[in-house]
Amino acid sequence: MGCLQSKTSNVQSPDEESLQADKPDLANGDHLEQDQVPVFKEYDLSELRKATNGFSSDHIVSESGEKAPNVVYRGKLEYGRLVAVKRFSRQSWPDSQQFVAEASGVGKVRHKRLVNLIGCCAEGDERLLVAEFMPNDTLSKHLFHWDKQPLPWEMRLRVANYIAQALDHCNTENRKIYHDLNAYRILFDEDGDPRLSSFGLMKNSRDGKSYSTNLAYTPPEFLRTGRVIPESVIYSYGTVLLDLLSGKHIPPSHALDLIRGKNVLVLMDSSLEGQYANEDATKLVELASKCLQSEARDRPNSKFLLTAVAPLQKQTEVASHVLMGLQKTAAPLPTMLSPLGKACARMDLTAVHDILLKTGYRDEEGAENELSFQEWTQQVQEMLNTKKFGDIAFRDKDFKSAIDYYSKLVVMMSVPSATVFARRALSYLMNGQPELALRDAMQAQVGAKSGQDEN
Repeated sequence: MGCLQSKTSNVQSPDEESLQADKPDLANGDHLEQDQVPVFKEYDLSELRKATNGFSSDHIVSESGEKAPNVVYRGKLEYGRLVAVKRFSRQSWPDSQQFVAEASGVGKVRHKRLVNLIGCCAEGDERLLVAEFMPNDTLSKHLFHWDKQPLPWEMRLRVANYIAQALDHCNTENRKIYHDLNAYRILFDEDGDPRLSSFGLMKNSRDGKSYSTNLAYTPPEFLRTGRVIPESVIYSYGTVLLDLLSGKHIPPSHALDLIRGKNVLVLMDSSLEGQYANEDATKLVELASKCLQSEARDRPNSKFLLTAVAPLQKQTEVASHVLMGLQKTAAPLPTMLSPLGKACARMDLTAVHDILLKTGYRDEEGAENELSFQEWTQQVQEMLNTKKFGDIAFRDKDFKSAIDYYSKLVVMMSVPSATVFARRALSYLMNGQPELALRDAMQAQVGAKSGQDEN
């Protein structure tokens, strides 16, 4: 599928003054800090093998939409960054130099609406791509297999808008072919923002298939000639709009029949009732109809997509994770970490404890017995009970309860001890919250050093 502004399109773009897609939407992270994305590099196979635990089946990303041998794995690099690793067969890319050159080219196409490619590996029979990891699943999961709530109307509009931005950027960067745009290729980052997978920008070389979806959703020109042309992406974008409107897979031919018969509301997902204005739904349906024209020259271009969907956004100030009801994932750990930070990123309890010991931390077990009678007030008793319950939870490995008790203790104590911070740090680690663990471990270090100075 193509990421191209069609030169043959006879559909004119609306007034450029109505284009709002370029306005920054701070609530949804429009300012991409490029230094947050690592420079593209060639990885050693041993590094990626270690990151994926030997390409363990337990690390295969569910809902990836990929079939063997082109499987996507979740991985963690040595410095703690989570990545997605796509593994091709050698038959797909016999020429290792061609593979690296193609991957390097895609790696230069950086954008806040793309899942950016950060590396590759071509050793022996292995052909691997490394991209940013998206922790909040695919559009397919949120549209068709949701657990708690259906994807809200405003979020569906945001998907349409952000993906149009991604496609337009691809066009600007002269990446004119995108393979198989569908609900699996759209993923959600730690902020809940939708992004377009960069894997689809790779040429499929000799794997022989540009489309993995049902033939009913394949652009007509591909069925006629077996070739993908740049305008094919617009058709596939139209099928994604149908997914967003209906919440299910509707063959484009059937959808077009409904649209011609003025049965627009029949297309709509019943779970969205009351969330949208009929006028807005009609505009999105009309855009889908334009995209699904059988002749490529009759489809709109990427600029038209932007001007059509941007004005439909009504809640741009609301963050995506709020719209979706997601708990925001902690930001990735910085790539340059201290030894303590690296130990927290690895969730290495032994290393964390050893580092704390070296800075003077010692367990204050039994310190409560040293309190004078005058200090034995109701407030102190409450503090001691809170610490006692926290310690019991910690020893019982009930780390969530330990965090709760130690957090109360930090508020109650005028000078929280290094032990409290150290134990809460370890509890955060075991609860999958490494950044909070690092913060507390640093506090424990400070407390331990202060204790040394006083002595």
